[in-house]
Amino acid sequence: MSDSNEAQNGRIRLQHAGNEVVQEAGHSRQDLFFVAAVDNIAYAKRVDILWAGRDGVWHTLPATFHSMAGDHSEYWIATASLHLASHGAGPDAIRFALRCQMQGEEHWDNNGGANYVCPAHSYMRLGGDRAVFNLGPTQRLHDHQRTIAVSVAVHQPVRADQVVVHWTTDDWQNVHVTPCQPRSRLERMPAGGPEEEACEIWSAVLNAGDAFRIQYSVCCESGEQAIWDNNDFDNYSPSRKPLNVLVLNLHCRQEDDQDYKFSEIAKAIDELSVDVVCLQEVSEDWNDAQGDWASNSARIINDRLEKPFHIHNDWSHLGFGRYREGVAILSRYPFSEYDSRYVSNKRDPYSIDSRKVVMGKIAVPYFGAINVFSVHVSWWENGFAEQFDNLHQWARSRRETGVTGTLLCGDFNVAAGSPGYARIVAAQDYDDQFLAVHAPATFAAVFRERKPGWQSLLANDGRIDFAFLEKSSALKVTSARQVFTGTEYAEVSDHQGVLLTFEPASVLLGKRNTGDQ
Repeated sequence: MSDSNEAQNGRIRLQHAGNEVVQEAGHSRQDLFFVAAVDNIAYAKRVDILWAGRDGVWHTLPATFHSMAGDHSEYWIATASLHLASHGAGPDAIRFALRCQMQGEEHWDNNGGANYVCPAHSYMRLGGDRAVFNLGPTQRLHDHQRTIAVSVAVHQPVRADQVVVHWTTDDWQNVHVTPCQPRSRLERMPAGGPEEEACEIWSAVLNAGDAFRIQYSVCCESGEQAIWDNNDFDNYSPSRKPLNVLVLNLHCRQEDDQDYKFSEIAKAIDELSVDVVCLQEVSEDWNDAQGDWASNSARIINDRLEKPFHIHNDWSHLGFGRYREGVAILSRYPFSEYDSRYVSNKRDPYSIDSRKVVMGKIAVPYFGAINVFSVHVSWWENGFAEQFDNLHQWARSRRETGVTGTLLCGDFNVAAGSPGYARIVAAQDYDDQFLAVHAPATFAAVFRERKPGWQSLLANDGRIDFAFLEKSSALKVTSARQVFTGTEYAEVSDHQGVLLTFEPASVLLGKRNTGDQ
């Protein structure tokens, strides 16, 4: 706790803190901000500010990642706005301490056990060499958020004439310049510090509209000098939630500890903020071919989510002698349309080569309508060619005005580089998204240049689970990884599952920096 005598151990260090009182439209509010430098010794970490006012009640204020602070440290920032009653007591001085939790340990900066004190209208600068520091958002834009409030701390020695924000919503194809307005002056603490070390707060509001991402940098103009905070030449880029797609073959209830593994899958979907799940080998009790929805594995997983998704499911054939086996799509967002059909010429429910695919048209916020197909087709020698050709024709028929992308996701039962994979490449309509992320040179040789003998480049690949994106889609994959490997999440199947993250392609055309620091 922040009242302890635990000494600062150096893993987390206070850089800046401010206690600002703002008058707006006849109301007063108290704005607090804290900037910490945290050693980057682990990816997973939690950073909090523990603070208390005159009432002595301690509050926990979570901080969020802001930017890198050199090669081995990160800046984390926390802000809070407190409404001040018009006839109540004046604004509070605050006591506070910083805490970081990572690798199972707690690290503190609590001013040697005495806690820090920051009176109203005051500012503390204990570290860092930035004369201009952006206090605005750097990570996420919330749903329905159309404006961004940017606040900038400028140290008094700069003597700013003007502070402006350079920003874009279309990757610098069009650039906007918005002047900031001086909002308040915070006196340097501790009391008696040099006047020139006070701080001015400047602010501006940027109109993001419905843009997926806004990129911006801050420029402080002082005489002939321009001082930039542009996130170390990378710009600040808060964005909407990306699209996360999980592809997983469930192994038709053949696992030990099956109930636990269903829960593990649901846990991963929640914790990884998955939006769309494409499942194969979905099982439910055969029940004389009538099925039993209560036993459906996709439904069981869905029911264990913190908030159940929309679900579309269909079955293809008898699996392992006792289940209706099929495919399913779970979606955070509603289906505007859905369908299922055989892609195999066989339609005998007792034949393992009778194969259905399910399709859902999903309106994803800030992406538009996306057609998603959950696929489980036969091996090459058991009819893959006809099944893929039928799927290809079906997916092509669903390209229509307003559809921004098409994804074919699932267990294709043909390895990368095999004749079946070569048939997909030859269709010249779909790209392997996992390969695009992890082996871009090989991806280019296979899907762009189609170099003779490209199959040899994939000789040791071995994947049969894929996410193929239709080439004209307005989506761009940004990451892809296996999930159920026994490390982050337990093994849940004879497949490890693939998680892919997408953003609208138009925001990833390139980066442009807007000035020197």
